[in-house]
Amino acid sequence: MRHMRITVTGSTGLIGTALVRSLRADGHEVVRLVRRTPAAADEARWDPGTGYVDPAALAGCAAVVNLAGAGVGDRRWTEAYKKEIRNSRVVGTSTLARAVAALDQRPAVFLNASAVGYYGDTGDRVVDEGFPAGEGFLPSVCVAWEAAAAPAHEAGVRTVFARTGLVVAREGGAWGRMFPLFRAGLGGRLGDGRQYWPFIALPDHVAALRHLLDTPGLSGPVNVCAPEPRTNRDITAAMGRVLRRPTPFPVPAPALRLALGEMAQDVLGSHRTRPARLLESGFAFRYPDVEGALRAALDRG
Repeated sequence: MRHMRITVTGSTGLIGTALVRSLRADGHEVVRLVRRTPAAADEARWDPGTGYVDPAALAGCAAVVNLAGAGVGDRRWTEAYKKEIRNSRVVGTSTLARAVAALDQRPAVFLNASAVGYYGDTGDRVVDEGFPAGEGFLPSVCVAWEAAAAPAHEAGVRTVFARTGLVVAREGGAWGRMFPLFRAGLGGRLGDGRQYWPFIALPDHVAALRHLLDTPGLSGPVNVCAPEPRTNRDITAAMGRVLRRPTPFPVPAPALRLALGEMAQDVLGSHRTRPARLLESGFAFRYPDVEGALRAALDRG
């Protein structure tokens, strides 16, 4: 890839931080869009609520990467927080897509985050990008999230949706909360443990995003998860082996529903998602198995 100017939202999150670091290590110029007053030379302001994006942030950029969105697992799903989850994605994507479409010189690619939650609970059925959206809150958010990018696509910009699985990392996300519990010997399966979790190591996730930026033939939805999702039971056992800790404390489904409310549906739901388009495009995973992903996360810590 030639050296490029790339604009990124969500740059302070788990994935955004790692992506920006990777891009800069290869000599790319990164402009980070922030909602507050810019405090560094590489920052520029945007305000999705008012539809404002600093025009200078997009001038001359070859790619725009939109990773912004309130954390799905950060709080209990009250009606107010569900609205925040949805609006932070849909309104932000719409604002950025419209700004991209309005440029005289548009970027080559608009890479927008999405999630494997698009498919809903798939049970034991293997699903790829050809399957329709599921039912429920998260699938409805993903559908609206992706639809909000329409202005960029309609303006002729290659638009890609990175439907992400659970990112294995110590620094944050679901695994950032699980590692301390398992290290303390307090880990265990969730519910019956038969639900599939579509995981991906953080280095593979960053590499996949770079691949999506670099591959002109890829557009539309792309599942960003390891080739073989594992069950929660399998992942629990792998955590125990890697951390050399017992995993004696299963959490019954009723207890999860009591503690998490509606969010428990996603924790107990099964997502047996396959990254068909990523594999077909020639992407090679460094950590295709869960133990490798776990060890990579621990090595980074």
